[in-house]
Amino acid sequence: MDELDRWLSEHDITSVEIQATNLDGVFVGKTLSREKFLSGVEQGFAFADVVFGNDLDSVPAVGMAFPSWRGEIEDIFLRPDLGTICVWKPGKAAVIGDFWTQDGTPVSVCPRNLLRRVAADARQLGFTVDTAVEIEATVFEESIREARAKGYENLTPLGGTSGSAYVLAKDAEWRAYLERVEERLRDIGIDWEAWNDEAAAGQVEINVAMGDVVAVADRWARCRQVMREVGHELGRTVTFMAKWSDAWGQASHLNISLGTQGGNAFYSPDGASAVMRRFIGGLMPAMAGTTSIALPFITSYRRLVPAEGPPTTVTWGVGNKTTAVRAVVGHPKQSRVEYRVPGSDANMYLVSAAVLGAGLFGVRNELEPPAPFTGMAWFLPDGETIPASISQAAAALEADKILPEALGQEFINFWMG
Repeated sequence: MDELDRWLSEHDITSVEIQATNLDGVFVGKTLSREKFLSGVEQGFAFADVVFGNDLDSVPAVGMAFPSWRGEIEDIFLRPDLGTICVWKPGKAAVIGDFWTQDGTPVSVCPRNLLRRVAADARQLGFTVDTAVEIEATVFEESIREARAKGYENLTPLGGTSGSAYVLAKDAEWRAYLERVEERLRDIGIDWEAWNDEAAAGQVEINVAMGDVVAVADRWARCRQVMREVGHELGRTVTFMAKWSDAWGQASHLNISLGTQGGNAFYSPDGASAVMRRFIGGLMPAMAGTTSIALPFITSYRRLVPAEGPPTTVTWGVGNKTTAVRAVVGHPKQSRVEYRVPGSDANMYLVSAAVLGAGLFGVRNELEPPAPFTGMAWFLPDGETIPASISQAAAALEADKILPEALGQEFINFWMG
């Protein structure tokens, strides 16, 4: 506590924003005075448990499958993880936390708790887990107030109305937005690797650097918040919808690898290692059910258009970006699995937990995947397709046998509820 107090003094902190992510991927929290924060660091800070029960219109859905919750609207407590504390803005710190119940047990449906538990399962098997996330979004010239007044219709993409990936000839306002985002990320200590325009007008991509799986999910959450805050500052609107128009959709590709003391467990000079094959062997049978988490909203499924980039079939391949799982092989450091199903609207704590959990199931049970697909996977006449609607994905999750073991039946019941 003395060290924390000194850190707050050294950075002239007068308030602290405590941060977390709900099931919908919405960043939630409170701003506390410095004194209040210091007084509650160990116990945590009370939130009504409807933080996991409110829908997107803030209407509580009581009676969900969370054992201790039957509509009483009790308090749960956000305990800060002091390893995430940073200077968010001059005079204000920020710290990410996890939710715990009043009796001192972790809330099982808290996305960060869930990911931490699955990461602990990996450690028990002798693996470290590194991930990286590609964040895609669309930025509009209009402010959020102007967008609301227009009913979110006929908005003007920032940077011009033509879309083409990797083009450098963008206007000054487009660059000003991303350079300000870059500045904010650097100020708060978020490691990023690159940013560029994407295929559609106004579409951008920011690559969050590879690191520990929980730390990267934290960076993902904070990066999206920074993108929104910079949008407010500069009078712009940002959307993370998976497909907001007839233009190209938006993804959150997840890159993942397992490590051991000997190095990258996915690496073999001959291609995919045995660990990588078995990891993919767990991903493939769980893919249909995982889609419910990777594509969480009705509008998420608009993105599944063949030949527009997203995968539409349950396939994997070596270096093949038309498949749902792309294996990058032959690199002692860069060998990894890229899970290409998630939309930009997915909660990456949950997606990371599901993908890691299914992959570890395959490793533990020595599951071998089908043969890697070669060629274009978008138009397979006889292949298994990724669920095309939220109801199809929910049915696949309900029938899945891997994810309840990997994530816990309690979470699956709550998600389905």
